Amino acid sequence: MKDQLNTAENKMQKAIDHLLKEYAAVRAGRANPAVLDKVLVDYYDTPTPVNQMAAVSVAEARVLAIQPWDPTTIKLINKAILASDIGITPTDDGKVIRLVFPQLTEERRKEINKSIKKLGDDTKVNIRNVRRDVMEKLKGMKKNGELTEDDLKDGEKKLQNITDKFCAEVDKQVTAKEKEILSL
Repeated sequence: MKDQLNTAENKMQKAIDHLLKEYAAVRAGRANPAVLDKVLVDYYDTPTPVNQMAAVSVAEARVLAIQPWDPTTIKLINKAILASDIGITPTDDGKVIRLVFPQLTEERRKEINKSIKKLGDDTKVNIRNVRRDVMEKLKGMKKNGELTEDDLKDGEKKLQNITDKFCAEVDKQVTAKEKEILSL
C-alpha cells in the first residue's frame, strides 16, 4: 500500500512540475527566456533548442536578447522564432536578436487568465486520475486478500489527503500566476 501511495505522490508532483513549466512559457508582457523553450531551430537538419545555440538574456523588463554563439545562425534563429507560436517578431542587428514583448491589453490579460485556469483545471484532472488509478489498485489488493477492510479505508483516506494537498498546490499556483498577469 505504501508503494502505491508513494507512486501516486510522485505522479501528482510530476503533474505540478508540468504545470509550472507550462506557466513559465506563458507570455506575461515581461521578458522571460522560458518562452523560447519550445522553439527549435533547424540546425544542420537537426531540431536544436535556441538556448543551445545562443546566450538568451533579459536585456530590459520587456526585451529578450538572443546572442548566437555562431553569428551565421542568426537567420536560422529568426526563421524559427517567426515560425513558432510565440507571436513576437524578432529584430536583429547582425549580432544580437531582440524580442520586444508588447504591453498586454486588458482583453489579452483576460484571455491569458482563462488559459491559466484551464491549465490548472487540466492538472487537477490529471491528479484526480492518478487518485482513481491508485484507488482501483488498492481495491484490487483488498479483493486479492492483500489488504484488510481497515487498511483499505486507511489507504483511501491517506490517498485523499495527498490528492487534496496537490489540488491546493495547483490552486495556489493558479492564483499566483493570475496575480502576476493582472499586476503587470
